[in-house]
Amino acid sequence: MEQARQPLVLKTVPVPSPAEHQVLVKVIACGVCRTDLHVLDGELSQPKLPLIIGHEIIGIIAKKGKEVVNLNEGDVIGIPWLGYTCGKCKYCNNGKENLCENALFTGYTIDGGYAEYTVAYERYCFPIAEQYANASGSPLLCAGLIGYRSYSMIGNHVTKLGIYGFGAAAHILIQLAINQGKKIYAFTREGDKEAQSFALKLGASWAGSSYQSPPEKLDAAIIFAPVGDIVPKALMDVDKGGVIVCGGIHMSDIPSFPYKILWEERMIRSVANLTRKDGEEFLKIAPEIPIKTEIQTFPLREANEALDNLRNGKVHGAAVLTMM
Repeated sequence: MEQARQPLVLKTVPVPSPAEHQVLVKVIACGVCRTDLHVLDGELSQPKLPLIIGHEIIGIIAKKGKEVVNLNEGDVIGIPWLGYTCGKCKYCNNGKENLCENALFTGYTIDGGYAEYTVAYERYCFPIAEQYANASGSPLLCAGLIGYRSYSMIGNHVTKLGIYGFGAAAHILIQLAINQGKKIYAFTREGDKEAQSFALKLGASWAGSSYQSPPEKLDAAIIFAPVGDIVPKALMDVDKGGVIVCGGIHMSDIPSFPYKILWEERMIRSVANLTRKDGEEFLKIAPEIPIKTEIQTFPLREANEALDNLRNGKVHGAAVLTMM
């Protein structure tokens, strides 16, 4: 990425060298995430430039930097959006490293995975189960992790869960939620019958447009679609005491709405990034279920095509770039 709102440029660049506490990673695959679109479109406005985007990385450690103690050459690891935290600020010291004042983010403020090689800090790499040591594991590193963090915020009382925006995160989360006994209501773009059929195939009890009403009141809702108009609609769909979790890093403006649809102790909250604890918990659970990802693969040189397909709603499941 050389500038916002322009296509990515394919270039040959030097293989990076791992600094202290870093590893050099030969990339197997990197997921294509909606956050990549937000970066490319300038909606996340402070990327380092030029920038190699991508933060759903599965790769093999090719070389260790100094002071790397828990990883070895040949290990298959996953690299997520959260790339570094300081460990010193008030957020880090209170178990909220996802809000670190000095955080660095993979594929945004440090180079990411749309490349054959990348570097990452050891402490922000996750061991990957053998079944995910390939392109199918890539979506777990953001779609899965952010979905899991969003899911952890809905509370223990929830049995009827609405998911708005049935893309990469939703198709992973529905498998976890159904495994834990939840009844899922899937909301998609207007007229997207293919996504609705996909949701029903994965076990949703109902699927329809984000602007349709579900057949019964929901206990909670998670919004992955970056559309602010959905927030008041979701408030009307949830029952008393219901929680609305906004799972995206960017959303269009939320319109004004009458207080009565927020009243009765309904709650709106957002998700910011992830913690390493989220990653450790989710990547332990995923193979036990087991979660299976639906992916569409593209070679690295077709990154712009993959992004366009995601932007235009032509990807059901997740798009993934492959390098090996």
